Amino acid sequence: MDKLKFAAVSRNYFNMPVWVAKHAGHFSDEGLDVDIELYEPIDEVTDRLRGGRVQFAFGVTEHVILDNEAGGNLGIIGGNVNRLPFSFIAKKGISSIAGLRGKTVGVSSIEAGSSSLVMKLLAAHGLEYPRDYNLRAVGPILARWELLQAGEIDAGLQGVPMNFIAIDQGYPTLCEPRESFPDFQFTSLNVDNRWAAANRNIVVRFMRAFVRAHHWFFGNRAEATRIAVEQSGIPESYALRAWDEYTREEIFPKDGDLATAAVQTLIEISSLIRAIPNRRKTSAEDYIDRSYLRDAQRDLAQQAAIAT
Repeated sequence: MDKLKFAAVSRNYFNMPVWVAKHAGHFSDEGLDVDIELYEPIDEVTDRLRGGRVQFAFGVTEHVILDNEAGGNLGIIGGNVNRLPFSFIAKKGISSIAGLRGKTVGVSSIEAGSSSLVMKLLAAHGLEYPRDYNLRAVGPILARWELLQAGEIDAGLQGVPMNFIAIDQGYPTLCEPRESFPDFQFTSLNVDNRWAAANRNIVVRFMRAFVRAHHWFFGNRAEATRIAVEQSGIPESYALRAWDEYTREEIFPKDGDLATAAVQTLIEISSLIRAIPNRRKTSAEDYIDRSYLRDAQRDLAQQAAIAT
């Protein structure tokens, strides 16, 4: 068995494809022993991938863009959260985005991730950062939910199914970001391109398991829910609602691929907000290497043909 390390953020529902690949035996079928490491700061996930301490990561796609602009070697080889699964939730008593003037919005990181999206959403309502509101880096979804309940932040993006929980408890929804940005690559399957090129066989085997996990997820509501409850700790009723949302809206890709249009939207929003001088890359394809995914999909198609 080849041992690998995979980094992801917290106990988010985002991680379901890799949890499925491990618990349904897809990794072991490929001779892979994958240790899944979870971190609260999203920056830590990228730092570990960049430093070679992990080989794969579900990371914020914007981090890959920023890394490349700084001369780094991170790349995208598969999809993850291909469409936004968030509601913009405020504390009780705030009924509109205008009510966030002078308030504090919790984000995962100031440098990337939810902060770019928040800045763009609020700018559409006339609120500019840092003139009109504060951003506070508080970590991922679970941390934002805890701080919102404690009154330490005034609003933040809450992902499925935490948004359902918040709404059911009477917290107001200020907007649904997917309505404004139907295409937006929030997180993706990322690697260090140099390591991946030197270990192509391992990467393709990983991608075969990755693709199978997505097929399995879309076809196994009850079992996927059991894994979600076990790994994330969310109540079963909300895990079922999460599966329904993720499959109906195809937030996860059925085939493990990412959406080029969604990456392009992210690039354009990021470039509007971030002061990155002398950008080297402007096209989504500049950051994507689908060759591993295509090899994996070809192998699986051949296996299916032989089986029939």
